[in-house]
Amino acid sequence: MRIKMTCKGICTRYKAQKPVGTGRYSSGQRRCQICEIFINWEGLWCPCCGYRLRTKPRNLKYKAKLRARLEAEAESQKVQTQTVEIEQTISTESFDGDFVKNTLETAVSEGWTKTKTVQELRKAKAHGMTIKKARELVKTAFESKNEPIAIKA
Repeated sequence: MRIKMTCKGICTRYKAQKPVGTGRYSSGQRRCQICEIFINWEGLWCPCCGYRLRTKPRNLKYKAKLRARLEAEAESQKVQTQTVEIEQTISTESFDGDFVKNTLETAVSEGWTKTKTVQELRKAKAHGMTIKKARELVKTAFESKNEPIAIKA
């Protein structure tokens, strides 16, 4: 005997309002095909009918939007991680932190060569910057740039 999945009305307690400025799936909402409703629910199955909830859009246009938003979030997370690593490196040294930090951030974001970055850091020689230390700072900044992005599922 097969049980037919039907809406029992429980899902209305979890009904989600349409978010402004973002998509439903990117804001964490899920859709039940049986109940024909978007709900705020963390589980994989509908609390009402037991049907599997949809977590990604079916439409190609909305799939592309969701993918772009996830990539942008991953990129911003990567930039934040690089900034923290640069700040930690600078804080352990006795240099003028703002100049070094700004130079390294500019180098990474604008795609400077390592040589140009070292030359810019050498301008801080009055603050005790040596060529060796400048090269070490540039190496750590550029290595963090080339690391693959870890995507959390």
